[in-house]
Amino acid sequence: MFCPFCRHSDSRVVDSRATDDGSAIRRRRQCPECDRRFTTIEVATLSVVKRSGVIEPFSRAKVVNGLRKACQGRPVTDDDLALLAQKVEEAVRASGAAAVDSHEVGLATLAPLRELDEVAYLRFASVYRSYESLEDFESEISLLRTARELGDVSVAIATKGDKSVEDGSEK
Repeated sequence: MFCPFCRHSDSRVVDSRATDDGSAIRRRRQCPECDRRFTTIEVATLSVVKRSGVIEPFSRAKVVNGLRKACQGRPVTDDDLALLAQKVEEAVRASGAAAVDSHEVGLATLAPLRELDEVAYLRFASVYRSYESLEDFESEISLLRTARELGDVSVAIATKGDKSVEDGSEK
């Protein structure tokens, strides 16, 4: 690592700590050339493989933007969206994979969004699952009602419109 002060190509680690949420490591470094100290933060990269095959870095902001569209006109705050995006990132990172399909990011979004706002969930699911008819919406609403009665979020999320669940290929 280059020293930001003198551009020396080496430094030694003086102190290392995990951040509060454990998603990064904060390292305090010292340059042997100029003796100045500086801090670096190391974060494991997470990549998303899109349907087209293009690989891009995971972006919490992109998740928030997608959620914002689904939550437009709903009583959902920016803090709610930020927290939901954090939950999505944590769920995706929990898989342990360095790269995940965009489909998995969408699946990780459904459960916390359903808990936050059912109308926003229905909007998001309709785009994510490509609803094509009124029957698709009616079926999803029926599942939401059943889930509400049973108090089980997974009923509505894992049973309708997800081809990987329907054909048994769920990971």
